[in-house]
Amino acid sequence: MSANLQSFDAGHAAPSARATCALAIGSPDRAIAFDRHGQTPLSTFFAHVRGLAATLPDRPFALNLCDNRYRFLVAFCAVAVRGQATLLPPARTRAAIDDVRAQHPDSYCLGDADPCGCDAQGMPPHYVHVARDLPTRPGGTPHVAPDALVAIGFTSGSTGHPTPNRKTWASFRTSTAQNLEALAGLWREGEQRSIVATVPSQHMYGMEMSVLLPLLGEAAVHRGRPFFPQDIANALHDAPGSRLLVTTPVHLRALVDAAAGGGGLRLPPLAGIVSATAPLPQALAAAAESHFGCEVRELFGSTETCVIARRRTASERAWTPLRGVSLQPRPDGAVVHADHLAGPVALADLVDVAGDGRFELRGRQSDLLEIAGKRASLGDLTRRLLAIPGVEDGVVFQLDARDDDGVRRIAALVVAPGLAAPAIREAMRCAVDPVFLPRPLRCVPALPRNETGKLPRAALLRMLHGNID
Repeated sequence: MSANLQSFDAGHAAPSARATCALAIGSPDRAIAFDRHGQTPLSTFFAHVRGLAATLPDRPFALNLCDNRYRFLVAFCAVAVRGQATLLPPARTRAAIDDVRAQHPDSYCLGDADPCGCDAQGMPPHYVHVARDLPTRPGGTPHVAPDALVAIGFTSGSTGHPTPNRKTWASFRTSTAQNLEALAGLWREGEQRSIVATVPSQHMYGMEMSVLLPLLGEAAVHRGRPFFPQDIANALHDAPGSRLLVTTPVHLRALVDAAAGGGGLRLPPLAGIVSATAPLPQALAAAAESHFGCEVRELFGSTETCVIARRRTASERAWTPLRGVSLQPRPDGAVVHADHLAGPVALADLVDVAGDGRFELRGRQSDLLEIAGKRASLGDLTRRLLAIPGVEDGVVFQLDARDDDGVRRIAALVVAPGLAAPAIREAMRCAVDPVFLPRPLRCVPALPRNETGKLPRAALLRMLHGNID
């Protein structure tokens, strides 16, 4: 037995004199996970955590690639029990995994498949298979030190190279308390809290809403990660008590389309819907509230800050900061001050802050364009592109290279079955100044969105340069 596990068995079965914190709260018989086969109580979860912890290698970092959300939960807590930190890759692509492993060569992989493969030299990595039949080990509630480093999250890479962000257990405890306040009024009092999430656990939004809330918010989470509308509906029907759907604008649009279309998708009564990872159009939020009879609450945050603000997008433009959070505008973005952060965090988002602390987003400095003395923003150009009849999805972005006049060209990728690139460009000409028309503009079957609906810049450039119109 390793020294870390011996220490856990000897001193962490109950709070010790050196001030430790429980990895999960609630009575032993309360549910932490569920699916159509039933519910898993906290006592069984703790036994699984201890059992898996006993099998882990003595390495400081673990790359958790489990797709099943319950096995992710078990693996995350088992890693923390061993005094190790979980690495959360920005995506589960081979390139993203290899990049995180290269930054942490003293790490190993955990997964419920074998996604790590071999490294560039053909050598298999250290890999722990988290099987369906998890090992068990008796004992009490696992505890960790509040200042323990438990996770390192990586930014999505949508604006450049993914960067690491360190998270302690104390910071997660504080941010989870803030998130519970952000969700206040959604879950019905006295009913079991249930979560169905379409986002991966490795994303910080998924981590906060589908991992930390079950651990520290006494909620139960669906073991899977449903993707298609009917799968999401089935998971919600399996949920006991008061149901909360944690999703993204991409999934929410698919649900609304399925409910409004001939299929007539029906969801059970929901306590609420929360959305993040990308801007939620006001019209989509209103349509979702109308179809599903509940509030849609949008959350604002980042890997660097976790969730810091909320709004009811169907009826609000301004964001309300969570308790202990304030934003300070700067010419190139904003600085976030929060109780759960070790210090101020700079964001690239431009904000207007009102006297009561609420704020509105004005895009990013990097999104602002100035060509031939005229100004525009990539966000506004994308909104105008999406407003063209027949356009189902699209994005406008700026290239790195400059033309002979020293101008960085504007490009676009568009999903518009039945429309050709010249017709789309001509429709845009009626809405934007000609200097901001995308050239090149390429029609594609689908945008290269990652698991949370974001568009990594590298993926956009690869798709664009594959065949330029």
